[in-house]
Amino acid sequence: MAKRALITGITGQDGSYLAEFLLDKGYEVIGMVRRSSTVNFERIAHIQDQVRFAPGDLLDEVSMIEILRTYRPEEVYNLAAQSFVQTSFGQPVLTGETTALGVTRVLDAIRLVDPEIRFYQASSSEMFGKVHEVPQTETTPFHPRSPYGVAKVYGHWITVNYRESYGLHGTSGILFNHESPRRGLEFVTRKISHAVAQITLGKINELRLGNLDAKRDWGFAGDYVDAMWRMLQRETPEDYVICTGQTHSVRDFCELAFSHVGLNWEDYVVIDETFMRPAEVDLLVGDATKAADELGWVPETSFADLVRMMVDADIALLEGRLRGLA
Repeated sequence: MAKRALITGITGQDGSYLAEFLLDKGYEVIGMVRRSSTVNFERIAHIQDQVRFAPGDLLDEVSMIEILRTYRPEEVYNLAAQSFVQTSFGQPVLTGETTALGVTRVLDAIRLVDPEIRFYQASSSEMFGKVHEVPQTETTPFHPRSPYGVAKVYGHWITVNYRESYGLHGTSGILFNHESPRRGLEFVTRKISHAVAQITLGKINELRLGNLDAKRDWGFAGDYVDAMWRMLQRETPEDYVICTGQTHSVRDFCELAFSHVGLNWEDYVVIDETFMRPAEVDLLVGDATKAADELGWVPETSFADLVRMMVDADIALLEGRLRGLA
């Protein structure tokens, strides 16, 4: 019989790639969607008829219990969150309710309904924030620098707590930045690729950015969902850093994106103070040795290929050759 998985945040970047991945593996996929919101199905439009949708909300534990009782999944992937760092400074309480306490509600629902369910929590490299060592591993201390990072630390430790207190199969993937053509336009990588496409097609003539020196370990989201799945196939739940182990600056991203279409980024990029964060994280670059050794996972998409893929997709999108994500 087909395995059954519940994905919270299925309409997001990671949720859409994970749903595709699990469907390819023969899973029955249930996607949790908030009844109250205008759900944007664009990222999963091509697989919408293969997924069952269940109304639920991370703010409402009863709805989580109801979903688990109704659909009886063997695996739960918690990818839903207020996931934008900049927004978390303006909406810190909402970020805490969803990104932190939301995890507790899911875990508690699992504990009450079926403690055999395997649970994946989407942790984040933003938990490292003011880094204590480079590169970061599973044992590097956390020092988050945003309400989002703080909330993710709570979600991470409550997963460990339920694992140790109740014997749940709870695993956290500490994912470093992972991008794709499905990234939201509010994220700097997609902001750049989309602007390059607009500039190429003569729609705009400048791109306003904040800190060009910010460095990140950027990988491809499609590679990273494979790691999530591998974690839940292990008998013993443990936490894993998932990353490329290479770091690049926002400037590097701009340079590659513009040069891909034959332009010089310096002719178009304008520094704008309003895009600076109140507190910037330090050098985020991970070490995924444990994931390679124990999960057999390694990233397959290079940074340059990722940038080119995003620019090409945005040009196709604006030319009407691709169905919309913008």
